[in-house]
Amino acid sequence: MEILSNLTCKYPIFLLTGFPGLESFHSWISIPFCCLYIFALFGNSMILIIVITQKNLHEPMYYFLSMLSATDLGLTISTMSTTLSVLWFDVTNISLDSCIIQMFFLHGFTIMETGVLVAMSFDRYVAICNPLRYSTILTNYRITQMGLLMTIRTVVIIVPLLLLLKRLSFCRTTRLSHSYCYHPDVIKLACSDTRANSICGLIGLILTTGIDTPCIVLSYIVIIHSVLNIASPEERHKAFSTCVSHIGAVAIFYIPMVSLSLVHRYGHSAPRVVHSMMANTYLLLPPVLNPIIYSVKTKQIRKAICNLLLTK
Repeated sequence: MEILSNLTCKYPIFLLTGFPGLESFHSWISIPFCCLYIFALFGNSMILIIVITQKNLHEPMYYFLSMLSATDLGLTISTMSTTLSVLWFDVTNISLDSCIIQMFFLHGFTIMETGVLVAMSFDRYVAICNPLRYSTILTNYRITQMGLLMTIRTVVIIVPLLLLLKRLSFCRTTRLSHSYCYHPDVIKLACSDTRANSICGLIGLILTTGIDTPCIVLSYIVIIHSVLNIASPEERHKAFSTCVSHIGAVAIFYIPMVSLSLVHRYGHSAPRVVHSMMANTYLLLPPVLNPIIYSVKTKQIRKAICNLLLTK
């Protein structure tokens, strides 16, 4: 027992990892990362301001877009501090409590984003398949209810998952694979029984990705079926064009997430720098690209941004 206590730690200090093998280039690598963080903060803040201040954008589609921008801002801020600290100042130490706080916001905003993408797919379904009842189905009250439901679901799933970490003992080797705390990464460093954590994590995965992904797919199956029944090619093109931005947002969220999961599961022989690059791409890509996609593909947003910038 004495030997075991010397090998384990109840309140560990974790070591964050930047880009293994490229430590001497961290200051240079930080330049594009800093630019991407600034762009993500600026782009998503711009969309939030526009939707809040422009009365002609007070519609369900743009309310959901503002929710997406808010979650992307949260994702950006939740990892920015530790990632830039590692790259700029080589500050790699982080306590278990700080790690848990970061994971609450990181995983919380990730779950929120999947919920917002489902709400946006429902918005497109109603707009295309039941346009006459669009304003009566998606009222401000219902949108508020959906937002509260997403928040409650996030807290109910995340809090038990993170509280279970407090009971674990961790091995003396506590080097994480990324520049931020990632729940599966932290669990791998535990020396005590993690079955309860694994079961809770599986339940959380089923209640989020396991429900949200089929809902999005089902929405688009119904949308495509409805659009193909439209006789006019012009009307079909117009209906599909309203979904392009959302499909892009879904793609840039799920493709990096699936890729990171595959690398974690099967890429043990891949260089560690590949893991680090994939992990940072997974979190940075949606906040950076979502404002671009919606600015380019949505005429009202593009026009509002131009007006806002020109008035200044």
